[in-house]
Amino acid sequence: MYEVEVKVPAEHEVVRTRLRELEAHRIGTVTQVDTYYDAPHREFAETDEALRVRRERAVHEPPDCVRRGEWDESPEEVRTRVTYKGPRVDEAKTREEFETRVADEEALGGLLDGLGFSPAATVRKERERFEVDGYTVTLDAVEGIGEFVEVEREVEADAVDETREGAYDVLRRLGLDPDDQIRTSYLGMKLDGTAPTDATRVDADAG
Repeated sequence: MYEVEVKVPAEHEVVRTRLRELEAHRIGTVTQVDTYYDAPHREFAETDEALRVRRERAVHEPPDCVRRGEWDESPEEVRTRVTYKGPRVDEAKTREEFETRVADEEALGGLLDGLGFSPAATVRKERERFEVDGYTVTLDAVEGIGEFVEVEREVEADAVDETREGAYDVLRRLGLDPDDQIRTSYLGMKLDGTAPTDATRVDADAG
């Protein structure tokens, strides 16, 4: 499967108004802590790959704990997944992706450590998700970086181009401009110290 994703900087309150007008289905809100790893056998920054361990907690009310720098996580509420992201296959952020849930986080940590993988950086964010015409629209508040909107969908390889155009159409219906697309990952922004503003495009970066 390939993940087709388009991301732009945007003010969330404006986008929420458009989502209500479109009668979008609200999926829910989660908080996430993403830890990215360096590999011992190659440089992911050079190969445009990423290995990520994500700890996710669903919340009933959208908290602003991420923006305040607070992180209250109860172990029984946290779900952990490990994800490999392959190199981009187009000028957007379309990638082959493999992900699975982790039953034993301590065992995973031991496995990665034993194989020589080391933590590189951590990204914390709050994500509010909606569904629009089969696409997931995510309002991201990323700690230390800012507010963004992502439109994404998973498809087979032969549907990538059509799906990307559909994502652009969803952005336009939300009052956003696909030309403002950001190709840098949140990890790349954090490592580079960049925090794009509206109508700012950033060239490609890893993961």
